[in-house]
Formats: sequence, C-alpha cells, structure tokens
Amino acid sequence: MEMWKRNLKVCWFGMFVTGIGMSQIAPVLPLYIQHLGIQDAASVEKLSGIAFGSTFIISAIFSPIWGHAADKFGRKPMLLRASLGMAIVISCMGFAPNVYVLIALRLLQGAITGYSTACTTLIATQTDKEHAGYALGTISTANIAGSLLGPTIGGFVGETFGLQNVFFITGGLMFIAFITTVLFVKESFSREDNKVLSFKEVWNTVPEKGLTITLFITFFILSVAMYSVEPIVTVYVTQLSKEASHIALIAGIIFIPQAFVTNTWELMGLRFLLGLTAGGLNPSVNILVKKITPSSLTGRVFGFSMAAGYLGVFAGSVLGGQIAGYLGIKCVFFVTSALLLINAVLVYFKVYNKLNINNNHRIEKYEKGIGNGKLQVSGK
Repeated sequence: MEMWKRNLKVCWFGMFVTGIGMSQIAPVLPLYIQHLGIQDAASVEKLSGIAFGSTFIISAIFSPIWGHAADKFGRKPMLLRASLGMAIVISCMGFAPNVYVLIALRLLQGAITGYSTACTTLIATQTDKEHAGYALGTISTANIAGSLLGPTIGGFVGETFGLQNVFFITGGLMFIAFITTVLFVKESFSREDNKVLSFKEVWNTVPEKGLTITLFITFFILSVAMYSVEPIVTVYVTQLSKEASHIALIAGIIFIPQAFVTNTWELMGLRFLLGLTAGGLNPSVNILVKKITPSSLTGRVFGFSMAAGYLGVFAGSVLGGQIAGYLGIKCVFFVTSALLLINAVLVYFKVYNKLNINNNHRIEKYEKGIGNGKLQVSGK
C-alpha cells in the first residue's frame, strides 16, 4: 500500500477522534461544573464560557507554533506529542477536584493541541497532486464528523455512565490514536529541506497573500457560525423540550439548532443538513491553501489557518452568549446567517472570480502559444 494511503487511514481516525474530543464536552460542561460544586446558575454560565472558550483561544496562539515545529522537526513527532498529551490531559479532567483545576486543564489542552495541524500538513505534503483533493477532503470530513457526533456521544455517555467517564473515554480514544500513529504512520522528512524562517520571511514567501487572507477569514467565519450556539444550546433545548431529565443528551444530539423550529426533531433534521453543507467547506479551504502554498511552508500556513478556526470558535461562543443575553436566543442564528452571507459575497469576489481570471489567463497563454507555433505536441 502506498505510504500516503496508509497515513491517510491513520490520520482519518485521529482527526475523527480529535473532533469528538474537542466537541463532546460542550453539552455536559455546565453539568460537570455543577457536579464540581458550583450551584449558582449565573456562575455556572460564566465559568462554562471560560472553560469552553479558553481552550480555543490558547489553541489559536499555539497552532502557528506547532505548525512551525512540524516544518522544522517533522509531522509525525507533532502527531505523537499532541495525541499523547491530549490523552493524558483530558483523562485528568475526570479527576478534577474543582472547577479551577478543570479550567487549568482546559488551558493546558489548548496549549498541547495541534494534531489537526500536523495531520493536515502530513497529508498535504506527502500526497501527489492527483489525490491531494481527495485526501484533504477525507480528513476534513473526519474532523467535521467527529465534531458533530461528539456532543451526541458526550451527552449519551454523561447521562448513562456518569459525567467523569466522558473524559476517560475521550482520553482512551486519544491514546489509541497515539498507538496507531506510532505503529503505522511513516514519514519521509528531511530537516535540511525546511529552512527556519521568521514570520516576516514566511509571509513574504507566500505567493497569493490576498487569497490566503480571504481563506483564513472564511475559516474564521465558518467556525463562528458553527460554534455561536455553544453557550446557549442547553438553554434553547430546555425551552423546546419537556424532557427536562434528558437535556444533556438531547442538547448533544441537536447541537446546532436553527431559529424557526418548534421542537427538537426539527432541530435534528436541520443539523443534518448543516452537516452536509459544512462538510464541503473545510475541505475546500484546505485544498486551496495547499495549492497556493509552497510545500516547505505548508505546516506554518496550515498552523495560521487552524489558528483562524480556533479564534472563530472562541469568538463564536462569546458572540452567541452575548447576543442571546441581550437580544434573545433566536437572534443568534440571524446574526450568524448574516455573517455567512457576507462571507459568501467575499468569497465570490475574492476567490471565485480570482480563480476564474487566473484560469482564463492560463487558457489564453496556451492558445497564444499554439497560434505562435511555440507549443510542440508529441507524436506518441
């Protein structure tokens, strides 16, 4: 089996598990904070926001750092570091004696993460152009699938087996990802081929700066839209469902509700449709980033891309809570929909049109070359 195919299978599993681990805590986090002794509703909401958002803001800071390390030392070491580190830290959350230790561990989780960045960089640099789109799309879909299923799994495990087991099971899955990476991931990496550059030197080397920034903005806004409902999903489900005893499970299943629903079943259907559409966006961003980025800079540029995504998660969770508090829960969906519409216009003019213009220029050069007799066609 070709090396990239074997690595793709391992990375698919790792990205899927990472998606679950980063998202399944959302519906049980307020309940776990109550379990740790915080009973005041206002305090639970504030501490839940801090505990959830802090991981992603720290991840945004460290993603470019781990991306740089991946280009300097190799991608497999970064996969091993992130998977083992997350296995240990997430498992320790199940033993947290109080909410402040939990928040500290969430901060540490954000600092040691980087599995997605290293995985994407590994596949992007080792896969030939013919299969790059398929490979990047596959691992992006794995991460999205894990992120969408994570809250469902977290809600079910928390309600059935206890809240602490959510962390133990996630830690166990990350440890399995670590073992499979040790055994099956192979990498051909030459440190001499990856010169250490400063941020300014890296940015000066990026050929399509405007397009790269637009892709970062797109990833940021998509993350804002996907996670703006995080702080208020349990509250919204409580308003719609009479099954108050199963709020954690139901919140985990629907996760991304919409503004005009009247019951939880409608939310589940809309969540499925959202998953279908979102499933095509992240791979598209990653494929374009890969195509316009020199291979020696792939890790660092993907690190900045992931940082934009993590900032979007943090901004979305904060934005959703503030909008819900001041304007009402349904307004969260109107605002995020407006952001996505604005981004669609931006992508049309800055990405779609630019790619079409570049493609037309290549065709014109090709046709001009034929007309001038400059192109030679083999007789074979």
